[in-house]
Formats: sequence, C-alpha cells, structure tokens
Amino acid sequence: MTADGTRLAATVYPATGPDWLVLGGATAVPRGFYRRFAEHTQARGVNVLTLDYRGIGGSRPARLRGYAPDYADWARQDLAAAVAHAAARGPVYWVGHSYGGHALGLLPPAQRDAVRAAYVVAGGAGWHGWMPRGERLKVQLLWHVVGPVATRLLGYQPLKMMGIGEDLPASVYRQWKRWCGYPRYFFDDPEAGELVRGFGDVTLPIAAANALDDWWALPRSRDAFFAGYRNAPVQAIDIDPRAEGLREIGHMGYFRPQVGAVLWPRMLGWLQGQGLRLQPPG
Repeated sequence: MTADGTRLAATVYPATGPDWLVLGGATAVPRGFYRRFAEHTQARGVNVLTLDYRGIGGSRPARLRGYAPDYADWARQDLAAAVAHAAARGPVYWVGHSYGGHALGLLPPAQRDAVRAAYVVAGGAGWHGWMPRGERLKVQLLWHVVGPVATRLLGYQPLKMMGIGEDLPASVYRQWKRWCGYPRYFFDDPEAGELVRGFGDVTLPIAAANALDDWWALPRSRDAFFAGYRNAPVQAIDIDPRAEGLREIGHMGYFRPQVGAVLWPRMLGWLQGQGLRLQPPG
C-alpha cells in the first residue's frame, strides 16, 4: 500500500542474497512484461520487486472513466512504496525502463537516498522532434487525432485496442502528452518547476543505455532528458543492435529474452560495479 492509501498489484521475486532491485517500468507496460528479467536477476541472488502503477494492469480500477490519478504519483507514491518496502529489507538498486528513468528524480527524498545506483534503458525526453520523420508523424497522429478523440469518447486512453500497451487513465494520458510536447520533457514545462526540483539532489551513479533503433528514445533524446540529473554521474551508453548481432531492440526489446541474453549480464554487471552483490550464474 502507498502512503496515500492506494493498494497496488506487485510481485516479489525472493532470492537468497541480501540486495534488492526495484524495477521502474515504462508507461502503459504491466509488471508481467518484466518477469523474465526479474527471474534472471533472482537467479543471480538478487531480490526483485515489480509493480503495476495505479490505473494499469492489476492496479486498474473496475472503471477507468472518471478515475484521475496524477502521472507523477506513479513515482512519488507507487515506486516510493516499492523502494520503502525493499529498503526495509536490504540495500536497494534500480532498473528503470523509459518512465522508470524519469521516476528516479521524482522520488521523495527518503526513497531517493535509499537507491544506491540505477541502470536505465530507453530513457528519453519523449519529444517528437527527437524522432525520425516516420515515427514523428505516427506520434503526432496519436497525440493530436486518435488519442484525443478516443479519450473523449471512452473517458480513458485505449492503448490496448491500438496494440501499444495497457489502457491509461485520461489524466495520465493528458499529462504524458503535455510533457512530450517539450524538447526536454517536464524540465521545459513552466508549470513543473516544483515537480522537478528534486532532480538536483540526485547524486547516485546512473547508467543510461539507449538502442540506436529506439525511435522513442534515441541518444539525443536521452541526452536532453538526463541533463536534468545535473549533479549525478551519468554514463551514457549507445547500443547498436547490428553490432551486437541482434535484429532489433526498439523501445521494448531490452526486456525480451533474445535481447536479454546479450544485455542483461551487462546491466547486472554494471550494477555489480556499483556494489550490487551477485551470485555466480547457475
């Protein structure tokens, strides 16, 4: 349960080691998507906690119409509760996917300071101007035509119907759309000054890895966003799928097993270099 009394669906993958990894998932992506990665990490002796943010997956209410959570509360409340649960049991590390890279700086001070190091994939500013032309046109269609019409008709954003992910509460969709309208995401939003104030207090080591075929979060988009972590040592990592012998990675492939066979050992190895205790592969 979160500090504001919201009950969330979550899964703990218990392990024999003392360390914990909290997985901050992407927008509209349910926790089950990360199961294979969590099991891989669990097998290396690390306890893993995944969750569904309020409004999606197992944390979705009976009716989405009229349900209006704050998008930022996925971090300030939901992920904060996950970190608090883990921190009460052992040292905490972080893996973020897309929104999970944004959320790190939105955590309350106690939970932010409990995280020892973070590895983020697919983190970026979300602005269409950072994307190639073809993807830019598709995104503009979602933001300005399909999305608004569907939200007005249904009272929520039916991403599942579009094959994009979980349905989103209308409030989350509209905030997401607003921030994606700025080149540096919410850092450029004149109404978000208080919201982003905590980013300057983040000093933990961060790895920010982005695939060169991830049209939603290309390296230039990553760099625009992660400049907001102005006092944290951020290591930018570019991943060329072809050089790795992979057909594609895109925005979602980081957590698929075929890609994971290449990337997951590196992710955990980097965190190990920051103190994460791993057991030898079985």
